[in-house]
Amino acid sequence: MASGNLSAHPDGLDPDSMDRPVFSATIRPHQSLGRRGFRVVMAGCCLVSVATSIWCIRMGFWPVAGFFGIDMLALYAALKVSARRGRSFEEVMISQIEVLLARVSHRGERREWRFNPLWTKIAKVEDEEYGLQRLTLVSRRQAVLVARDASPDERARIAQGLDRALAFVKKGY
Repeated sequence: MASGNLSAHPDGLDPDSMDRPVFSATIRPHQSLGRRGFRVVMAGCCLVSVATSIWCIRMGFWPVAGFFGIDMLALYAALKVSARRGRSFEEVMISQIEVLLARVSHRGERREWRFNPLWTKIAKVEDEEYGLQRLTLVSRRQAVLVARDASPDERARIAQGLDRALAFVKKGY
């Protein structure tokens, strides 16, 4: 019988660990209003609108009240669309054998890009005043933006994690 570790691979790499993530992140767009915030904003705007509409009607400017109603409907629709779009997200995963970027829209539509980590690099566009403006995964002739909806600070943290993970994977080969 042979002695030693039976699960060890002769090259020192564990075949079962090849597809385990070295880096994984879920990136969601910033949402400034939750449900409670939405209700507070709408209630406050409606109160101001009603109070101003009553004053305008008493002064004889009755058409203005209708425009305030239209404004409230437009504000409601805009906030609802913003909240719905906030349900979109991106997933980034790096393992020894692939880089996966998945983008899921607010409708649940999923789009994926897969790259070989050995051929993948990160391109950054930075501004001295505003920070990291664009983060792109580049592999061969394909380039895909990452963390499109993240703030510059969040994008910089994600870039650091991606840099470390790609360096780790490339060092292993």
